[in-house]
Amino acid sequence: MELSDIRREYTKGGLRRKDLNADPIAQFNLWMEQAIAAKMTDPTAMTVATVDASGQPFQRIVLLKDVGPSGFVFYTNLGSRKAQHIEQNSKVSIHFPWHPLERQVHITGTAEKLSALENMKYFASRPKESQIAAIASKQSSRISARGILEGKFLELKKKFEKGEVPVPNFWGGYRIRPESIEFWQGGENRLHDRFLYSKEAEDWQVERLAP
Repeated sequence: MELSDIRREYTKGGLRRKDLNADPIAQFNLWMEQAIAAKMTDPTAMTVATVDASGQPFQRIVLLKDVGPSGFVFYTNLGSRKAQHIEQNSKVSIHFPWHPLERQVHITGTAEKLSALENMKYFASRPKESQIAAIASKQSSRISARGILEGKFLELKKKFEKGEVPVPNFWGGYRIRPESIEFWQGGENRLHDRFLYSKEAEDWQVERLAP
């Protein structure tokens, strides 16, 4: 079968302006609740796109850990490639591909580092193995073999077997303050429904976009 022959109809139902919340964060939370209720695999998984100094875009999947009026939060190694890109250009894009519900959410905005207190609070809530892994892995650096990483993990696991794992100074979170949020709902005959919220001063304006 040719890739070009793979297609299907989108039949989950449309999206109408009258059904939208005036606040895009509230609308996002509603869709997130529905994604969780649908028992989707990794409903909080989102693609984060950044751009390097030469203008080359990069994408990777991370997990959303918090969302509120001020933005969308994720955590990472502050020496990682994505963190280096954000240091040079804080404009980012994030995308939620909720295929089973025939939905997508696309967000553009500016990334800013979280406070030390916010980092500490979340780090303390993580399983101990995840805390140790954050220290063991120098994210995005080159390694010659997986065994090196596993050995470092086991070494640290033994070291912190009976004590608390300190928050590493090279680990933390970012909050993406949204400037636009687009909601996409699949429609029959490729007549998809798209609504774009754009931030103007302190208010959100919403427009329907052609599919």
